[in-house]
Order: sequence, then C-alpha cells, then structure tokens
Amino acid sequence: MRSTPLEDARATPLEVLPATPDRWEDVRTILGPRSMDTPSCWCLSLRVSAGDPRIKDKPPAARAALLRELCGEAIPPGVLGYRDGEVVGWCSVSPRSAYHRLVHSRVIPKVDEEPAWSVVCFVVRAGHRKQGVAGELLEGAVAFARERGAPVIEGYPADTGGARIDVASAYAGSAALFARHGFTKAMDTSSKVGGKPRVIMRRRLD
Repeated sequence: MRSTPLEDARATPLEVLPATPDRWEDVRTILGPRSMDTPSCWCLSLRVSAGDPRIKDKPPAARAALLRELCGEAIPPGVLGYRDGEVVGWCSVSPRSAYHRLVHSRVIPKVDEEPAWSVVCFVVRAGHRKQGVAGELLEGAVAFARERGAPVIEGYPADTGGARIDVASAYAGSAALFARHGFTKAMDTSSKVGGKPRVIMRRRLD
C-alpha cells in the first residue's frame, strides 16, 4: 500500500541540532516575521527583561540581532529540528539561570538549588504540526542539556487535564507531552497559560 505524505513525514526521524551561527537563517525561518521591521518575540520574552539596554527603545530588528549574538555563545539558546534537510521546528533550552524572567519569577518558583536546565518554548512550522515534532524536539533538548552536563531538566507546560492544547498555548507544551518523554510533575505553579494552570515537569539526567 502506498503511504500518505503524513505517514512518510512521520517515518523520517527528526534531526535535532544546536542553533549555532551557521544555522541562523534557519532560526530566522522559524522565529522571524517576513519583515525585520515587524515586532516579534524572537523567543526572548523569558530570557531578557524589557529594560535590557540591548533591546529597550530599539527597533524590532534589535531583538533579532540579540538572538543572533546568543547563537554564537558557548551554549546556544536552543535547538532546531530538521526533517529531510528542511527546518521544521525550534525549542528554546538553556540553563534556568539564563532566563531572566524565570530567575525573578514569583509565579514559577525554583524547585531546589540544583542547576536545572529549562525548556520554555516550542515552535513548529505550519504543515508539520500534529506529526510528533514537539516530542522529538523535546528529546533533542534533553540530549543537548545532558551533553553539556545538566543534572536535571524541567519545563513549565500547561496542565490541560488530557484535553488538546490550544494553538496559542502550544509554545509551552502540555504536561502530557512532557510525561510521555520521561518527565514527572515536581510542583504546581501559580502561572497560567491559555487559562490552564502551569506545572513544573522534571527529568533527571544523571
């Protein structure tokens, strides 16, 4: 029986690679608007404060420039997923200490004093959703953190009670997604996404 395009896509494993400077155009493909003059998050909302002098009172392109700079650091700011050579997704993963708003958050507390890494955002390109990309990105983020000595990794997904996560909240992932990949609930939070409570899901790597 001839397979459908969706079946073919699912049969091809995702290749997950660090967002290094040589892959900047792929980062831009996933996260950037068509025009660099259009305001966009560039996956920096948790990483830097609104008052950061690198972006405060600067044109929208300053956020892109900052993310590009971060791609050149010793620990890139995330990973990219490729299927058959085409970039299809992004996952922001870094030490928790690299996310300014997490460090200072009153609604997503620290679990303990371990130097945890954090998975804070998934972006999957249209046409590649509902194909398991987020799960493969999550496994890639786990491998990325483990290779860099992380003892534990955590995420802050929506606890949807088993319901499908809505598109607007999909960037955070669902508790069920994290559970399928070996994470367990560590703590409730007072944060919400899409009207759903967020929980801290953790996976030990040592």
